[in-house]
Amino acid sequence: MKKTLLVFSLFAASFAFSQDNIDITPENSWFKAGLTIGAPIGDTADFSSFTLGADLRAQYLVNPNFGIGVASGYNHFFGKDGAADFGLIPLAGFARYYATSEGLFFGADFGYGFLTNANDNSGGLYVNPHIGYHNVKWNFYAFYQHTFAENDIDIQVVGLGATYNIMF
Repeated sequence: MKKTLLVFSLFAASFAFSQDNIDITPENSWFKAGLTIGAPIGDTADFSSFTLGADLRAQYLVNPNFGIGVASGYNHFFGKDGAADFGLIPLAGFARYYATSEGLFFGADFGYGFLTNANDNSGGLYVNPHIGYHNVKWNFYAFYQHTFAENDIDIQVVGLGATYNIMF
């Protein structure tokens, strides 16, 4: 699964950035950096009380209403009832639909979530749909994050996030 996801990601990235008509400008491309906070749900709530994380993204606007990019960051899961803390490092592609130049947006990340400090489990398929509000400088959003990890372990979180847009 890891090799298939890696090959697909490399192919998609090379295809997207090999197009001759792509012109990277501050009007259509930016780096997003921010923070997230979440509440574990499902089985994850049995051994983690909450999460704090960093959200890092690079986005290219294909047109004024549709953006694509890559997403990563780090989510720290705080253990409860004697359970150890652990982390999740996502590596994903993402797409977003912006209804207007300022206002509502919908998006989703799809990739692989690498687990840290998790015994006998390196991670698994990572999905992160989100909905939010955006303007020129900020994105505020709610998300549902699900990692289908090895050994039939599902890591699930609902939360809130905010990112700041850095034009380049």
